[in-house]
Amino acid sequence: MNTNTIFKSVQRLEVLMFTFLFSILSFAQDAEPETKLKVETTKTTTSTEEWVSNPVFWVIGAAFFIILIAVIMRGGRKD
Repeated sequence: MNTNTIFKSVQRLEVLMFTFLFSILSFAQDAEPETKLKVETTKTTTSTEEWVSNPVFWVIGAAFFIILIAVIMRGGRKD
């Protein structure tokens, strides 16, 4: 075996070990603590409309995005 083949094998082993280690760590986080909390929530509603939910802003934003892409794709051509 030459040095390059050994080096590649060691790299693959390291990747395998790190992948295995990170999967163990991620599964270790799944346990839920046994806590008993009593949470009371209240829901308040307002009649004001957020700008994000207004479709006019979405249409204007989409048009601007399409125009921006068209200008970028055109590049420096002088057609």
